[in-house]
Amino acid sequence: MGGSPIVHRMRRLPRIFGLLFTAALALGLSGAAAGVKRPLVVELFTSQGCDSCPPADALLAKLSERKDILALSLPVTYWDMLGWKDTLASEANTRRQKAYAAAMGRGGIYTPQMIVDGATDVVGSREAQVESAIAARMADMRSIPVSLTATPATIHISVGAGTQKNGSEATVWLFHILGHAWVHVSAGENQGRNLVYRNSVRDVRAIGIWKGQPLTLDLPRSDPLGSSYDLVAVVVQEGGYGRIIGASLLDAPENPQ
Repeated sequence: MGGSPIVHRMRRLPRIFGLLFTAALALGLSGAAAGVKRPLVVELFTSQGCDSCPPADALLAKLSERKDILALSLPVTYWDMLGWKDTLASEANTRRQKAYAAAMGRGGIYTPQMIVDGATDVVGSREAQVESAIAARMADMRSIPVSLTATPATIHISVGAGTQKNGSEATVWLFHILGHAWVHVSAGENQGRNLVYRNSVRDVRAIGIWKGQPLTLDLPRSDPLGSSYDLVAVVVQEGGYGRIIGASLLDAPENPQ
């Protein structure tokens, strides 16, 4: 005959539990996928005319090897008065550092200064303090998805939607970056030294405002910077100079697939 209804229900339990486990596993995986992975952004304000900067430059180069960090070197102009004009510096980098000082309530600017994910500043040559600041931000990182793709005509930028935690208005920044540079300094505080730089920012500009909803931007490939950069990064930052909530790096944009 058909057998007891209780027995049938008992036989179905393992299958039901199996389905529930599979569903829970799928939810867990989708949740992990939804937890956006992005690099933590470390910005070093530095100068070829600053004799305390080379150790910080070396530390930034070390950080640039990590996959979980977007390390950016931003050479500034205000040490050019010491007898050597920084060959990589720009007023845009200097303005960015001054804007950070205002946003953080600092009384002034200095080199070498590292800004960690837009939230913390630390002397850039103090490795233990830098690593501590990085660890603190890694434990409290806000993330929205940012992707970059290149075609022969455009660079396509896609910024995903936010949540209540990271849904405040944010600025979308575009960085043009020179991956490697070697400089012989023939005057100033570093006279006679050969300095090596990684990820030097050649230009930084605001290209849009993100308001919590998906945002796409297409930028023309033609650019007045020409061959002075070989990397492009996009950083999404609360307000203008607050906490960073999104970041992505496009390697070798001059050779789109």
